[in-house]
Amino acid sequence: MRRAIPTLGPYGLLPATKRAPYESLMRAIAHQQLNGKAAETILGRFVGLYAGCTFPTPEQVLATPRETLRAVGFSEAKVKALHDIAVKTLDGTIPTTRLIVKMTDDAIVERLIAVRGVGRWTVEMLLIFQLGRPDVLPVDDFGIRSGFRALKKRDEMPTPKELAAYGQRWAPHRTVAAWYLWRAADRAKSESLTAAPNSC
Repeated sequence: MRRAIPTLGPYGLLPATKRAPYESLMRAIAHQQLNGKAAETILGRFVGLYAGCTFPTPEQVLATPRETLRAVGFSEAKVKALHDIAVKTLDGTIPTTRLIVKMTDDAIVERLIAVRGVGRWTVEMLLIFQLGRPDVLPVDDFGIRSGFRALKKRDEMPTPKELAAYGQRWAPHRTVAAWYLWRAADRAKSESLTAAPNSC
């Protein structure tokens, strides 16, 4: 990591601290199993259903026919997850911004994994990109593991357990390490594409 940081540039994570947990989870569901561009296209269509809104309310989502949500690009599983996020926001399972900032990382994970479609990885994305928590290392994330493999010049991916153990040395700044591992994965992918021979 000491060798990588000078080549990867200054740390540049800017959490979206004004975004409500409800919206962050909705956006995370959209991004599951999709590349960023595809997910943002679907989110754009989704938000576009609600004229005059920067993001729909839980009540608006629940009032929207499932067929309409499917039509913008959400799978049936994701529609069910979006509905459950809306329901659990209204019943208080998903905390407000004011409440969540007072909770520990572990308490947030435990509370939110009760929501349909929300696993530990999704909550870790919220901890990093909305709450700006400083000590989160998403060891199940493909990009994180790819970045570690690239920096260590390994042929094989690390297991999540192995990466979690190694990552202890980065505490209490594991979010910074995660950001650099993502950058390392991006760079390795770019270098791989550049080095690939042209096909006829």
